[in-house]
This record gives sequence, structure tokens and C-alpha cells, in this order.
Amino acid sequence: MRMRNKPGAFARRAGAALAALCLALGPAVAARADDGDDKGAAPTEAGTSFRTATALDVGQRGTAHASTGDYLYWVYPGDAGRSATVRADVKLPAASARHGAQTWQVDVYDGLRRRQACRYGAQTRTVAADTTAVRLSCTLRTVRAWAEPWANDPLPGAYYVRLTVLDAPAQDMGLPVDAAVEVSTVDKGGAEAVGGKLAKPLLPAAAPQAPEPEDGWSSGRWNDRWWWTGGGAVLGALCGIGGYVLTRGRGRPRGLPPQV
Repeated sequence: MRMRNKPGAFARRAGAALAALCLALGPAVAARADDGDDKGAAPTEAGTSFRTATALDVGQRGTAHASTGDYLYWVYPGDAGRSATVRADVKLPAASARHGAQTWQVDVYDGLRRRQACRYGAQTRTVAADTTAVRLSCTLRTVRAWAEPWANDPLPGAYYVRLTVLDAPAQDMGLPVDAAVEVSTVDKGGAEAVGGKLAKPLLPAAAPQAPEPEDGWSSGRWNDRWWWTGGGAVLGALCGIGGYVLTRGRGRPRGLPPQV
């Protein structure tokens, strides 16, 4: 004699299946954290050109002792699907040693040395003669895994940070300053994914090389869009099976006479 499927038993089975699905998908879509990772010793000097830029890992704070008027360069890895924010701090000489206001700026260039526009942030600041510190920031567009040849989209590879003073009294040129630069990134996920990818990241042919990302260059091969698509398909299949089982369970079993 065939037994009816009990709704409670089916609910327990469906709940267990959904829990297993969530456990499988959870780690795949978790955001990667850059802060707190062991990046090694942070650099204590900066380059003076693109070719001599100092390599900087994402999450590191690079410092340099320089002179007002110097061009300071760092290079960091920009991977596909990630949006970077560059922050720069400059400690200026005492007000008694200066003769007027100063204007500082931080710029970012990609591996093709194309200047990248800031989406937001104080990229340029002018400070008064009695101000002893200036802070700059620049949040860039999300790096794309691939783009048309005519597009100006940011692509995976080396990104150069340049920090310098744009305007200052002639008497203040050469005065000592202390600079610090830090780059943080945020994973934008499948919403920024594209169908293609570069054959290799845009890296300088000569030293210095940008440090490779901790998990390697992704180049857009996998992203959370794949996991959500696969998870949605599995969940849809489970819902279809569950609906069929519930429908059969509520009906009269085949081959049995009506109950009196």
C-alpha cells in the first residue's frame, strides 16, 4: 500500500537542500578584503619618473621624504572588476618657513600612461601658508577585463600614482616635505563584468614591475555573475521538484479507491 508524502517531511528535505546550496554559494560570493593582509615591508621612498616608480601593493602605505617641487611616483596592480581609491597625505614645512599658499595634486595613469579621471574625491587642493598638511584622494572607475580598441576604459595592469605640487612660491621650492600614499580597492562583482578579457595585463616592459595581485590576475574569467547564474538554475530546479512533489502529495494516490 502506497503512503502519502507528508508535507513536513518534504519541507525538511527542501530546507536541507536549500541550506546546502547557501553553504556552497556563500564563500563564492563573499567579498575579498584587502586590509589586514600581510603585504611585506612598505616602501619608504618614491620614484621620480614612470620608469623609476616604486612598486606598491594594494593596502600598503608607501612613504617618502622629498623636496617641494619633486615629482613622486608609485606603481600598483589594478585588477579586473575592482575600483581603486588613492589617498595621499603631505606634511608641509612649518608656516614660519613658507612664503604663501601651495597647490598639490595626485594623478593616476594606466599601463598605457593614459591619465585616468577621478569619479570623485579631492584630487587637487590649495592650502594656505599657515597649513602644515594636505590630504588628497581619487576614486577611479572600475577596471574592465576587456574593452574595444577605441575605448578609454581602464584595463588590468600597472597603475601609476604621481604626486606633486602644482603651484607654490619660488622661495618655497626645495623645502623638505614628507609624503604618504595608500591604495585600497573594492570588488564591484558581476555587475561590472564583460564578456572578453585581455591576453595579458598591461605591465611595463622595463622595471619596475607592478606587484601581482594576491590571488593572481583574474582578467575577468570568473566572477560572481557565474555563481549567481548557476545558483539560480539549481534553485529553480529545486523549486520545480518541490512544487511537483507537493502537488502529488496533496492529490489522491493513483490506483487506490476513494477513502470513505
